[in-house]
Amino acid sequence: MNSDLTDDELQALLRRQQKAFRADMSPSRTVREDRLHRLSRLIDTHSKQFAASISEDFGTRSPIEIRITETMLLQSGIRHAIRHLARWMKPRRVATALAYRPGRSMMITQPLGVVGIISPWNYPLQLALAPLIGALAAGNRAMIKPSELTPLFSAVLRTAVAESFAPDVVSVVTGDVAVGKSFAALPFDHLVFTGSTAVGREVAQAAAKNLTPVTLELGGKSPAIIDASCDLDGVVDRLAWGKLINAGQTCIAPDYVLVPRGDVGRFVQALRASMTRLYPAFRGNPDYTSIVSERHLQRLRDLVGDAGARGARIIEIEPSTDAIGHSDRRMAPTLLLDVHDEMRVMREEIFGPVLPIVPYDTLADALNYVNQRDRPLALYWFGTNHAARDQVLAGTISGGVSINDTLLHIAQERLPFGGIGPSGQGHYHGEFGFRRFSKEKPVFVQSRFSGGGIIRPPYKSSIGRVLGWLSHLT
Repeated sequence: MNSDLTDDELQALLRRQQKAFRADMSPSRTVREDRLHRLSRLIDTHSKQFAASISEDFGTRSPIEIRITETMLLQSGIRHAIRHLARWMKPRRVATALAYRPGRSMMITQPLGVVGIISPWNYPLQLALAPLIGALAAGNRAMIKPSELTPLFSAVLRTAVAESFAPDVVSVVTGDVAVGKSFAALPFDHLVFTGSTAVGREVAQAAAKNLTPVTLELGGKSPAIIDASCDLDGVVDRLAWGKLINAGQTCIAPDYVLVPRGDVGRFVQALRASMTRLYPAFRGNPDYTSIVSERHLQRLRDLVGDAGARGARIIEIEPSTDAIGHSDRRMAPTLLLDVHDEMRVMREEIFGPVLPIVPYDTLADALNYVNQRDRPLALYWFGTNHAARDQVLAGTISGGVSINDTLLHIAQERLPFGGIGPSGQGHYHGEFGFRRFSKEKPVFVQSRFSGGGIIRPPYKSSIGRVLGWLSHLT
């Protein structure tokens, strides 16, 4: 597809996919599996091009990190979908109330039609194609609009998809913000958006004009709670990795850490040592990712500067032998102490390698702190006290949780991924994605021996007794 399509061209592409869908409204399992296999081959064939273009768009991003966080997750999802597709597609019998037997009830799944996918820049491959797996498994067609902040990657993806799929099956539309707004306004059968809460609101409003159902994968401030029972030495690397992978530009990265007040000093020391161990240097380190743009880097500097001006203590995790520069947009990990709610960093999603540390006195205080804020996309708890763990799980609401680790709940194909409230709505991955992009149609099949005639007019004098009898059976 060409970039910067006009509104008329976008609508024509959608109509083309809709027409193709009407010609085959229930693709066979063979067709769906073939599309998933083609998607898998597309990822394998172009993996080096994807990695190179993503790294160039960012400035620096490790190909190993891209493989771990993007291609491996996608291939796992494709294999899982192919392995279980026959069961997902199978009609399901459900119980029928005694009064309506010998009729029977069932649920059948049907594709929705054409799914629109608006993907972000931070994990441009994974977050463009992960929803596509569920959409194709469910028998849909799809149009993808990748972020304008990763133009080199978007061009590679557009070419790769065009080589593997007919335009009326899957198409990639590239272009600027204006194209994205026009894309969101199209009357899709379902629209998936991954990105910020602010833009998510705009996308939801545009979709609402068409009554298009949406899946919104947003973000917010995901907390990590260090319990008093936590073995810091055993888990601190997991927390540091979850924060610093992709330089913190992850929607489910820990946004702030709640630490028992008496353990703050020990925690800071352990976390500094862990971060330095994971990244012994920053300049020239191929494992450490650049901030995606100068504008995003300046925003992060402003967050830290605002916190410092309002009384925060700033700790840069920067080895003394390495004076990190600004030319490659790599930002040293930064810890913030003595933070409070007047600081921007405690009110905005950070989306970078900056980590505020918030002390707490009791677990109830920590839970109250979390629950006074918007419901987060993720929550992390570290500790060995099972009673405290269960209290956290029961006493907070979030999109997902990892216990004694970070991020990894997103990698489980048998778990749904999604937010709640300001962090999103709807979920996908695995069977949850298949059902999200399907219409589950309820069907009642009447028997030739139906007794329905006894409740049809003209009503007889015995109708009261009949209805009383039926009320007990239903």
